[in-house]
Amino acid sequence: MNKQYLKYGNYDLLPYTRVKGYDSHAVKGYDDIIIRLKEEIALGKRIFVCDVYPGVDKEEILEHFSRLNPTLVIESEDCALEEKELNEMFGEYLTDDRVFGFMCHKKLEDCFIGEKVKAAQERIKAVSEGVVLVIGVGASLITQGDVYLYFDLSRWEIQLRYRRGMANWKCTNRKDDNLRKIKRGYFVEWRLADKHKRQHFEDFDYLVDTNKKEEPKMITGEAFLQALIQVSARPFRMQPYFDPGVWGGHWMQQNFNLGEEEPNFAWSFDGVPEENSLNLMFGDILVEIPCMDLVLYRPHELLGEKVHARFGPEFPIRFDMLDTMGGGNLSLQVHPLTEYIQDTFGMNYTQDESYYILDCEEGSCVYLGVKEGIVPEEMAADLKRAEKGGFEFPAEKYVNRIPVKKHDHVLIPAGTVHCSGADTMVLEISATPYIFTFKMWDWGRVGLDGIPRPIHVEHGVKNIQWDRTRPWLEENLLHQEEICRDEDGILVERTGLHQREFIDTHRYMLQKPVKCRLNDSVHVLNLVEGEKALIESPTGVFEPFEVHYAETFIIPASVGEYVINPTGAAGGNVVGVIAASVR
Repeated sequence: MNKQYLKYGNYDLLPYTRVKGYDSHAVKGYDDIIIRLKEEIALGKRIFVCDVYPGVDKEEILEHFSRLNPTLVIESEDCALEEKELNEMFGEYLTDDRVFGFMCHKKLEDCFIGEKVKAAQERIKAVSEGVVLVIGVGASLITQGDVYLYFDLSRWEIQLRYRRGMANWKCTNRKDDNLRKIKRGYFVEWRLADKHKRQHFEDFDYLVDTNKKEEPKMITGEAFLQALIQVSARPFRMQPYFDPGVWGGHWMQQNFNLGEEEPNFAWSFDGVPEENSLNLMFGDILVEIPCMDLVLYRPHELLGEKVHARFGPEFPIRFDMLDTMGGGNLSLQVHPLTEYIQDTFGMNYTQDESYYILDCEEGSCVYLGVKEGIVPEEMAADLKRAEKGGFEFPAEKYVNRIPVKKHDHVLIPAGTVHCSGADTMVLEISATPYIFTFKMWDWGRVGLDGIPRPIHVEHGVKNIQWDRTRPWLEENLLHQEEICRDEDGILVERTGLHQREFIDTHRYMLQKPVKCRLNDSVHVLNLVEGEKALIESPTGVFEPFEVHYAETFIIPASVGEYVINPTGAAGGNVVGVIAASVR
């Protein structure tokens, strides 16, 4: 790694929100958890229910909870359908495709056998003395007992466990392709588990963070709910995660102090509530929970009424980073049109997106749209030929190569062929259904696992909008900035997105503070220029919140208004922030 990209180096890799008033409500380690639960036993409580998210290490819990000396242990999975039956039930949602499926609309209780649940309940009733332990996914479907514990786990940690060989819930697929495991989680298991969990948030006596092996952290149910209430009333960041890739670069490695153990880093996710976690500090105990818990419990306050009315308890805006600085081109791809994703995959909306160029080398580019005069059938034929191998797809024969510079904002509505070229640092701002990317050409590469990356030419060519040639791009997608406010020390521009996209973006280039209104929509922001800034409340409803270069942060709709104070603009320097909202 010879080239130097380092700018400020102040990116916070472990952001957290301090929860006020509940320091005594948290314990860490199995020893202290067992002590707390034995206090419950001393109060006469006997039936302990350990409801777990799919992927939680149940065997680890059982080993340590044996210290409660249970008279009866019931594992909820013994009451569930067997693997073959579950596969048959989920088959229509999972399909034969390696990546794509359909969102599962069933409920977790559909996976359980009524007669077996009743038999388990009868066994519990038959025990008159001693501790009863009910444990597993859906344990509360059997009983909520006297003490209800929920064992939670982040989506990222689940994916890492898949890579290390963990099977899906009630499956024997330890050696399966990792993408297929993720697909089963994304389309089925996480949907079932989130619906189930959401119904019981206010029933939890305790919530347990199980993200680190043998290092659980437990908070009371009251502290859990109060934490979500507090976070939904102030700016916050989520726990970022990073992943290498075949085209990955070194900009994040240096600026975010990620070390050199990995060959590169291609992706950063720190603005995707569906994937990222919240870190909550109770005294000196840091508890990690999925950010989806916040979305599911406080959707009105977080999203705003108009956004919640449109999307329900889903977070529709997504920020992530794509690093090709010193790396290679992304795969040439297209996202499905709205009607295609609805008809083919049952999704309500598609992944319209944009590339904000956070940094780049001179001469960098994005590939965008198709060239004028090409024959669609010829391009489709060449893509299919390349998919079979032994043929290099001539990308620049068919696709426009668009030069880009720092702070350009390239709009990419669904149906537009695109990819970032090498030597760019992209802040990707998009709608959330990120799994639906139709890769059509991957420059002849295989993944880091040595397996060819999934290519979906058949889907892709059905969605390419062939009229999006260079003149159309220049009129609709390139350099679309509109000045909203221009005065001494304050420049506010609307940078997009395209009229087909529901996301609005505004860029603030500041040497003076500026007040912003949320207008009943959550805001997702990133500090795209300058060392740091303060996000302040004009009425003091939240404490000043410091953000650093390249950090993504969220401001809930309930905040109402906020001030961007460019504290890092000393000496005439400018602080820049890009903010996204739902129109």
